[in-house]
Amino acid sequence: MSNQRSKAVYIVHCIDTEGPLHESVDATFERLCEIFHLDLPPSQDLLRRLQAGEVPLEGLEADVQKVVDPHLLAYNDTWDKVDAMLARLMSGPFRNQVCDAGGNGWIYNWFCVDHVDYDLNPRRRDIGYHNVFEHYVTQIRESGSIQDGLHFHYHPHSFHREAHRCATHWWSSSNSLHQIISRRIIDHCWFPAAHRPGFHVIRPDSHWFLEQHIPFDFSNQAMVNTQQDGAQFGLSGGRFGDWRRAPATWEPYHPSADDYQVAGNCRRWIARCLNVGTRYRLINERDVRQAFTEAAEGKPVVLAITNHDFRDMGQDVDAFRELLTKVAVDFPHVPFYFSEAIAAMRAALDLSPLPACELDLTIHRIDDRTHVLKVSSVTPTFGPQPWLALKTAEGTYHFDNFDIDEPFHQWQYVFDEETFPLSALQAIGVAANNAFGATTVAVMKTATHEVVRRHWNLPKAGILAHA
Repeated sequence: MSNQRSKAVYIVHCIDTEGPLHESVDATFERLCEIFHLDLPPSQDLLRRLQAGEVPLEGLEADVQKVVDPHLLAYNDTWDKVDAMLARLMSGPFRNQVCDAGGNGWIYNWFCVDHVDYDLNPRRRDIGYHNVFEHYVTQIRESGSIQDGLHFHYHPHSFHREAHRCATHWWSSSNSLHQIISRRIIDHCWFPAAHRPGFHVIRPDSHWFLEQHIPFDFSNQAMVNTQQDGAQFGLSGGRFGDWRRAPATWEPYHPSADDYQVAGNCRRWIARCLNVGTRYRLINERDVRQAFTEAAEGKPVVLAITNHDFRDMGQDVDAFRELLTKVAVDFPHVPFYFSEAIAAMRAALDLSPLPACELDLTIHRIDDRTHVLKVSSVTPTFGPQPWLALKTAEGTYHFDNFDIDEPFHQWQYVFDEETFPLSALQAIGVAANNAFGATTVAVMKTATHEVVRRHWNLPKAGILAHA
């Protein structure tokens, strides 16, 4: 094998960034019942014996031990605990324990969720728009961690609107998705270019939604060893994170329109992303060795791992770095780089840079009750239309479609009695990515028609730079 054909391994640490999480002993035993159909009386003593493997469970002992591992149950249940962890993990001494081929240390990618629109919250999640996002914007700024990525994570709501329950459908019982993104646009002049799925779930609804707006998707959890999940009933039959047909390779792929799990002609890129520090779909040495082997064969490789900020991630990072250094010595001609998520996809796939979309906004008056917003971009948007966010004078937020004059380039929207009169609005937000993942957000104040425009993920100014 010629060394000239070798490519690099780009390592992306994707964090499902959700803030504090509490779990009582009773709730732990409820999960054991749901996962294994075990009806056990909750107690600290029984929990300790389960952790030690001392309770006969007809062959389920090892699987139960994975779920009740003390590390997995040591939750960061307050922001103080989360912040204490972050102070250590975001420091130079921790990041630089292992350096990449460029001499750089560990990089985090914070995929931030909003916990909103729930009726029950027994795990004490931080409920509110922007709460997690704003917390991490502050952490990145105050720690000087400009190398880290800031991205998007969404939890579909269960039918019962309980904050600790999983679901698969993005619109079945809440419009929180459109609320969250519209508010991020107008309140923070921010729009996502990379995504990690809540509960590892993609289905046709979310697949087609992402295809309109977000070019980079770290969701594929295909496993070489499909038996790894053991006797965990909640994972059987592809429930929730279904990646049974997806390619078990580290090479990102364009999905098919009708099946997100197979390669096709869609626009966005899906990367494989396996778990660390949890109970299933765990990355192992064979997976890491596969990444280096594929890079040595000249394939584009994005090796992505994921975990949560509500547990101490230091142990997970250390364990992965140990795997990485063990394997890397066997591939001296294959460099590895710790990477921000968008930068990794660009570099591995050798994507051609594009200027950010212009998103020029103008308002045309038809009469006192009717105005037309016209938006244009010479640079094509990633999907056929930008995102349109509206904030009313009463403080409510809304999303709507444009009328498309020319897909990817020109759009209009009519303000009248069928939508909102322009006088009923405080702000209009328009946002889009291009195929390179450069993001443009334009927010107009309707009273003055003044437009504030920001660009994120620019290729030359740094991945989190904005202008």
